[in-house]
Amino acid sequence: MRGLLSAIFAVTSFAAMAADYPAPKQGDFIARDFKFHGGETIAELKLHYTTVGEPTGQPVLVLHGSGGSAASMLTPTFAGELFGAGQPLDASRYYIIIPDGIGHGKSSKPSDGAKTAFPSYDYDDMVEAQYRLVKEGLGIKHLRLVIGNSMGGMHAWLWAEKYPDMMDVVVPMASQPTAMAARNWMLRRMMIETIRNDPDYNNGNYTSQPRMMKYAVAAYGFASSGGTLAYQEQAPTTATADKMVDERLAAPLTTDANDFIYQWQASHDYDASAKLSRIEAVLLAINSVDDERNPPETGVIFDALSHVKNGKLYLIPASSETRGHSTTGNAKFYKDQIEQLLRSAPARGM
Repeated sequence: MRGLLSAIFAVTSFAAMAADYPAPKQGDFIARDFKFHGGETIAELKLHYTTVGEPTGQPVLVLHGSGGSAASMLTPTFAGELFGAGQPLDASRYYIIIPDGIGHGKSSKPSDGAKTAFPSYDYDDMVEAQYRLVKEGLGIKHLRLVIGNSMGGMHAWLWAEKYPDMMDVVVPMASQPTAMAARNWMLRRMMIETIRNDPDYNNGNYTSQPRMMKYAVAAYGFASSGGTLAYQEQAPTTATADKMVDERLAAPLTTDANDFIYQWQASHDYDASAKLSRIEAVLLAINSVDDERNPPETGVIFDALSHVKNGKLYLIPASSETRGHSTTGNAKFYKDQIEQLLRSAPARGM
């Protein structure tokens, strides 16, 4: 540990879920004088993180999706398939690091008090903060693997480009390295604008969460995640479809509206396509055929990978078991590919 750790790990923070991996531990790293892409600076930016395993293991960085946190990666379908004894990321052999991105979880965010005065951050800022955590906070010089899902997948593409000597293997999932555009951005923009234009939002100075927020979030979720075949199987009649909508709208929203808008707005200038030739790590992109946000039929992922020296794509076939963009949250669909990748990819030095 370096001197910039602001808190020592908690002994227990999350219970190990659905697998015999060690109990996760939590910590906070303070990035001092952190400068955002727009020029704004925070004297002390907190980045909360969770680790599984011991620092003597091979370091692995795991990156969560929009609105998530380390907790959203410690699920039976992800950690439970990967972190246990004999599994691809066996925590007795690997040191697994899962940061809460800027604006997420227990890291610095608008709802801490600044509201809309919080600096506007983007994915480059988030990746830089993660890098400082790994290098300054944890003293790690080299990573065996960087793996991320959705937003975390886009972060993984940026990691591989910005710090090409930092990892042996990179696995960006449910993502593409191309500009945030087309239907993916259109739907995000509509969701953000719906919340901002709710009178309850009051330019971010609301006293209760905007009433339209749950409708905007539900609409985006149904439109961009869940899987065509899965929805047909789950809701083949109007009554069953209505029931799914009613259940989604009845579920409590625990996210603060300003935090939520910042989280999704952060993707607006994402575009990792220009520097793909800089990637040195062995790269395996994992997407699903029915991913609504990254549809393979556009061909953009295939074109992008033609610019990566050691890049391949694994496409998970669509079925009633897959969940569109959410498919990669379930590691059973690709754990064998990750195990084979880690066995074959050479170590590039520490």
